[in-house]
Amino acid sequence: MAEPSRRRLRKSMILLFFAALLLPIAARAALFAFEDRPMNWRDADWSSVRALPPASEHSDARVLVLSGRTGGWKGVVAIHSWIVFKRAGAASWTRYDVVGWGNPVRLNGWAPDGRWYGTPPSVIADVRGARAEAMIPRIEAAVKEYRWRNSGDYKIWPGPNSNSFVATVLRAVPEMRAVLPANAVGRDFRPAFYAGLTDSRTGAELNLWGYAGVKLGWVEGFEINFMSLVVGLDFRNPAIKLPGFGRIGFSPLPVLAPQTNS
Repeated sequence: MAEPSRRRLRKSMILLFFAALLLPIAARAALFAFEDRPMNWRDADWSSVRALPPASEHSDARVLVLSGRTGGWKGVVAIHSWIVFKRAGAASWTRYDVVGWGNPVRLNGWAPDGRWYGTPPSVIADVRGARAEAMIPRIEAAVKEYRWRNSGDYKIWPGPNSNSFVATVLRAVPEMRAVLPANAVGRDFRPAFYAGLTDSRTGAELNLWGYAGVKLGWVEGFEINFMSLVVGLDFRNPAIKLPGFGRIGFSPLPVLAPQTNS
């Protein structure tokens, strides 16, 4: 009797796991169908949300990791992320993205706080002052050394894509303690089998080329990745992580708000 019970338990757990992967995508697709969103880049609004002040009016160093929903039906399951920074006293902001056409790495292709396919950017990380100043040289080195920077290197799935690029940069500055949301498809891409510390170095990770893996860490929480769909739990800022939605919890990712004039 024990063996049939174990088989039923295994079957139930497998069904529950796949339900956790697929039902959120179905729910997000249903919501997406009723949203008024541009389906191609020509119809989208890429303008600044006017949340960041002119660099000349912001004397401190600052580093931000931002994200926005991707265009078309990719927006059901995925976001695009990018890096913005400025040194203390710098006259301009610097923005780096990776895109899927031409040479992937783009410098200042859009406003630092620009909408992505019409979506105002969400803030994944925001570091200021001396900590940010110390991070910037390593960020620049990570961008310069990014290995998938040539035309044809970009792959939507499982990577390397825009989120693979930002994840690579975050590995260079683990003290930022930032993790891309669960729907940043491509963030877990690795060119080889990996077993070791998580990107923040606060836990352990097992990764099979980005197709599957598991993580457990203070910053990353607990995550299971199957075919780039991620389910898990955030312990540090309590939330559940789901495909399509990213995270659902008490502290959702803040959205950059426009500056107000006093």
